[in-house]
Amino acid sequence: MKKALLSSLCVAGAVAMFVGCGDDAATPFAPTPASSSSLVWDNQSSSSNGANNNLGSSSSVVPESSVSNPGSSSSVIVPPGSSSSVIPSLSSSSANPTSSANPTSSATESSSSNAPNLDENGFPTLESYGPPPESYTKDILSNGKTGWSSRYWDACKPHCSWLSSVDTSSEETYQAGRTVARNCNIHDVEVPAFTLGHAVQQYWMGYEGTNSACVNSNAGGTYTCTDMAPIQVNENLSYGYVAGSGGLHKYGCGKCYHLQYNGGNHANDVKATHKALKGKHIVVMVSNIGYDVEDGQFDLMVPGGGVGAFNALSTQIGVPASGLGANGGGFLSECQISLGWDNTVEAYQQCVLNKCDEVFKDWPNLLRGCRWYAEWFMAADNPTFNWEEVECPQYLIDHYMTKFNTTKENRWRWHDDWSDYKKGDVLDTVYCWKDGENPNDPNGKGAGCQP
Repeated sequence: MKKALLSSLCVAGAVAMFVGCGDDAATPFAPTPASSSSLVWDNQSSSSNGANNNLGSSSSVVPESSVSNPGSSSSVIVPPGSSSSVIPSLSSSSANPTSSANPTSSATESSSSNAPNLDENGFPTLESYGPPPESYTKDILSNGKTGWSSRYWDACKPHCSWLSSVDTSSEETYQAGRTVARNCNIHDVEVPAFTLGHAVQQYWMGYEGTNSACVNSNAGGTYTCTDMAPIQVNENLSYGYVAGSGGLHKYGCGKCYHLQYNGGNHANDVKATHKALKGKHIVVMVSNIGYDVEDGQFDLMVPGGGVGAFNALSTQIGVPASGLGANGGGFLSECQISLGWDNTVEAYQQCVLNKCDEVFKDWPNLLRGCRWYAEWFMAADNPTFNWEEVECPQYLIDHYMTKFNTTKENRWRWHDDWSDYKKGDVLDTVYCWKDGENPNDPNGKGAGCQP
């Protein structure tokens, strides 16, 4: 899939993230606390407990269960070295980087516990969310809205992790759009989606997206978190993430759609695999924007589905591009060449499964998603579906929303290489000021940061 590698340097005119004149009076919006039906958990390591949450200091911080609001009137930021340093108190409305709370609605999935069982990724287990809403499996085959599924997994930083892909005109719009998508380092540990820009200095302050691993095969860059691979809810329903059409989805990041497969094929070449998939449902969330994705098409994120136009997967898992299947179509396309185009469902499934087990044996989430395509998705090639927009399941929200960039401001220092970041490590911060607050020049204008 072709994705635009947009410039990640965010300045005033580009994404309204520059801290400019008169901004010091504004109080950023605080997310609504989680309702009783939402699952709230803290998947940070114990080493993060008690970390300093002063985002304006020159000390180090690590995201934990509460983060101070950098623009809140309750936060007092004092330059380093001041004799009257004050550590800001945490507001009761502070954003929670490990909470599933969201100001926009989500589909209610019942839970009987506020402390759910966690999976190997540190998230609540799928079972902890309770049964899915019945609306996710209602029949929509006669609603007249049709489209088709392609597939890919390039492992690149998600398009929805870039600030330019979300609405940052205010804190309210940033929160309403579910902030930005998570991204991970080469070891599959979540890291910030954006930090202070690498060029901040005394007379300029701005934000910059952390490097994508798809640029120059950068091992120190950021990748798609592997737990965003598709997952089966039951024999008739699954959850997953997709790239939506660039033409349809301006600020479409974080929206969800219910798809029901109707037994067809995009090229009108219906095979046994398409018939076997007919009637099944999947709820998908937009985590990428594809500018080569057609209106009505969803490019489903499937490990082993082909890397498309970009390839960070080889860098991450150490497998050359030649071992990842066809560039477009992945493992199934190779199986079709070796088995012919009219073989049995079982033959295609077994061929894909063999490749999944060989390539992803050391990557459990990628292996799960690859096997899901063969077993639940019936190894169907570009199937057609009927669709409708729906409220998002909490499972998809929790695996989508960043736990670092919970507000559109931070004071984290730029890093070229995130490969050595470990879960629970502290993040270096830089002391910055807003327009008219320069401690070194009381008469100075403009925002800036300590050298």
